[in-house]
Amino acid sequence: MSIKGIAEKNELPIKILQFGEGNFLRAFVDWMIDIANENGAFDGDIAIVKPISFGSLDAFKEQNNLYTVLLRGKENGKVVNDSRIITSVSKALDCKDDYDEYMSLAKLDTLRFVVSNTTEAGIVLDKNDTFQRLPNTYPGKLTKFLYERYNAFSGAKDKGLIILPVELIEDNGGKLKECVLALSKIWNLPTEFLNWIEESNVFCSTLVDRIVTGYPRGYADKVCEELGYEDKLVDIGEPFALWVIESEKDISDELPLDKIGLPVVFTNNQKPYRERKVRVLNGAHTSSVLAAYLYGLDIVRDCMADDVMGKYIRKVVLEEIVPQVNLPIEEVKAFANSVFERFENPFIDHALLSISLNSVSKWKARVLPSFKDYVKNNDKLPKLITFSFASLLAFYSSSDLRDDGLYAKRANGDEYIIHDDKTVLEFFADNIGKDTFIENACKNTAFWGEDLSEYKGFVNTVRFWYEKLMTSVGEALNEVLG
Repeated sequence: MSIKGIAEKNELPIKILQFGEGNFLRAFVDWMIDIANENGAFDGDIAIVKPISFGSLDAFKEQNNLYTVLLRGKENGKVVNDSRIITSVSKALDCKDDYDEYMSLAKLDTLRFVVSNTTEAGIVLDKNDTFQRLPNTYPGKLTKFLYERYNAFSGAKDKGLIILPVELIEDNGGKLKECVLALSKIWNLPTEFLNWIEESNVFCSTLVDRIVTGYPRGYADKVCEELGYEDKLVDIGEPFALWVIESEKDISDELPLDKIGLPVVFTNNQKPYRERKVRVLNGAHTSSVLAAYLYGLDIVRDCMADDVMGKYIRKVVLEEIVPQVNLPIEEVKAFANSVFERFENPFIDHALLSISLNSVSKWKARVLPSFKDYVKNNDKLPKLITFSFASLLAFYSSSDLRDDGLYAKRANGDEYIIHDDKTVLEFFADNIGKDTFIENACKNTAFWGEDLSEYKGFVNTVRFWYEKLMTSVGEALNEVLG
């Protein structure tokens, strides 16, 4: 049986134009809007637009734009395995093949929001993009669409839109606005249009957080059997979600998702929330997975279940990272505990080696800020974060550089490949075995943006733990945990 025979769809006015038909938006934004519609808090549908030629919308048409979001994981100590049929999508269009219908959305009186997820590379200014039937870039397409709307309503001030990009770049709303204004000038669009962009449209910067694994390739038949119907668009994610929306104008009354208990935060400054996510969630990964892999573990869930690594992760996060985040301590602790539950997700096999990609730049972005704040606030080195730096050096310890990466081995003889920038791999391959290796690594300002050897005792402490790790990772972990 098809999903079309299971659910009924009530057509609502289209309020949201969504650039992107991918897994994340469907299991995040569209899921939230579906819940809001069910609660009578939004009463609006979504028109999905596929912004690139790659991919097909056939499954949307076959299923009347219906699909299932399956949330699996742990929440508040309990295993979650919930399904919801999403009915909030009214249309799914190809902006090229369905161009006229796509552009007619600009003339909809009910349209109020634009959501996008065109990847980090999507919000880029291409000065060579042209004001043709369909511009090449997402900023170009959005600019053309807004200009169509501006003309359709004769520049009415109340017909501007609220723009909500969720691409994973900092200040995504601000950067998208800069691109739109720049293209408007390059294309010699009227000054009045630029003023309308500035005065009548709201470009929000957002932060999103939810792991979405998408379509269950390899076991879709089993999932559909459990659901009791066929669904070619079934979308799997974790229960945890967070959407932080930053804007100069308060838009919470128009998008009252928080008022019905959805995990949405409206703020005029998302920086602390971004810092919390990067330091706690990403920092927990980067400060632990390299030692964990050398210890003999392979996936995040097994780290949490292991007595030694589980203790290490909780200790580095709660004692050295959480206190440095600029938000109320209890709020950050609660977030940290939710992160631990996410790491324990029984449905997701999150490989440590996949997290290890580009660990040098990740340590700088995710862990170094907590290290610096800890030193500043405590006038001493953070024991476990310093140990994580030594673990990074131990993980990268090899001179076997090949075309596809730096080859190394665990203590049990398992070979693994380290993937990072070429200059990073060349540094380790050239310096391993030298008496000055530890000092050279600490002093490498190209990696860390500063000379870490200037922190009192850092080089000697890193050397101490590095030598322990190279002898026995298990003994080093037990010793550092004291």
